[in-house]
Amino acid sequence: MEFQLRKIGHVVLNVSDLDASLRFYQDLLGLRVTDRYPDSMMPGGMVFMCVNGDHHGVALVGGGKRAQGDREATKAAGGSLNHFAFEVGSLDEVFRARAWLSKHGVPIVFEGRRRAGCQIAIEFTDPDGNNLEIYWNIDQIGTDGHVRPGTQWRPARTLEDAVANPVEGQALPSSFKS
Repeated sequence: MEFQLRKIGHVVLNVSDLDASLRFYQDLLGLRVTDRYPDSMMPGGMVFMCVNGDHHGVALVGGGKRAQGDREATKAAGGSLNHFAFEVGSLDEVFRARAWLSKHGVPIVFEGRRRAGCQIAIEFTDPDGNNLEIYWNIDQIGTDGHVRPGTQWRPARTLEDAVANPVEGQALPSSFKS
């Protein structure tokens, strides 16, 4: 392998009732909210929550469909996987993962950097159409609960652009600095 997956870094779920799901994960499981996207940024809204020092371990995307009918059918169809993500240990591994997957005919559906969390990543699907992400360097939450403000997010549409335009405080390896 050209890269090594270190851990499942985060899971993103589509939910039918964002507020009810937020209460469940926050009040019953103790997760802390780190960021929130309004409907204008993500239809249905989106909430990021941390489990440890990573910016998010679980995220919820509102607007999912809920099944009609009995309680068991509703529970079974109420939510769905948006994507799950694997962390790698270096920026170089993200580049190598992109090359490896492309070499094996796996189309990359996104690469670069999105917004909250500011990790540099590639996104692709498995044979069943499940969305997957491989990323490096997700923002960390300080002991004071501080998160990077949205004004410092810097979306990038390629890995090369993400490297050329790092977010404030993102320490790139010297091999990637110009």
